[in-house]
Amino acid sequence: MSAGVQLKPHAQAVPEAEIRGRVGDAEWQVRVDLAACYRLMVKYGMTDLVYNHITAKVPGKEEHFLINAYGLLYEEVRASNLVKIDLDGNEILRPRMPEGDFGLNAAGYVIHSAIHRARPNVGCVIHTHTRAGMAVAAMDCGLLPLCQFSMRFTGAVSYHDYGVPARTDEGEHMVRALGKNHYMILRNHGLLVCGRTVPEAFLAMYWLEMACRVQVDAMAAGAKLNLPAPEVLPHMVERYRSMPGMREWGAMIRKLDREDPDYRN
Repeated sequence: MSAGVQLKPHAQAVPEAEIRGRVGDAEWQVRVDLAACYRLMVKYGMTDLVYNHITAKVPGKEEHFLINAYGLLYEEVRASNLVKIDLDGNEILRPRMPEGDFGLNAAGYVIHSAIHRARPNVGCVIHTHTRAGMAVAAMDCGLLPLCQFSMRFTGAVSYHDYGVPARTDEGEHMVRALGKNHYMILRNHGLLVCGRTVPEAFLAMYWLEMACRVQVDAMAAGAKLNLPAPEVLPHMVERYRSMPGMREWGAMIRKLDREDPDYRN
């Protein structure tokens, strides 16, 4: 199939204030983590107006996942205003928000549903259109191991040639390109990462974005680039594989709770 996807809206939206009472504790915690992830993306400069998407699977309901309403800024996302849909595009739980009535991004559904369907071990998917990410995505060389940020991704980044994101077959093409990896550079488009959890996915995207920023800066300086010895790279990959990122996540949650606690609502 190659036609544009048609999402299936839920017949009745539920008042946002009632969402907490309609979901279990495990789902609510994932909602809080996912809302925190959206807010952190703002703080670290990884947003694109109302575009892009971060999704998380619902615990115990592997065919259901949470996604942002299309039209909200990331800084407006809360645990209670995330939309729950299934892998076929049916809305399971839609909040009625004071900000207005929003639909869903078709491209977001295509990309995320395909990966969640194909990769049961993936709990969270993040896709971005950052300036540095798109710049590296436009480079024929791809991501270079110029610093510790990028060395951690050695041999683990897939590449996907540009395709129309909202076409139903584009998700299948992305899944094939991603393979068994958790990180992908979408040529002429942006970045995509997968994680077992929301914290893991966020930290991976943070480091991938930083790697892209360093590469753009280094190449723009015009100096001859110095690459590390090839035998060093496997050691760096192994070192970072043993660092799940929960220490950093805890620190960032404390920062959010001090500065921007509305995400928990």
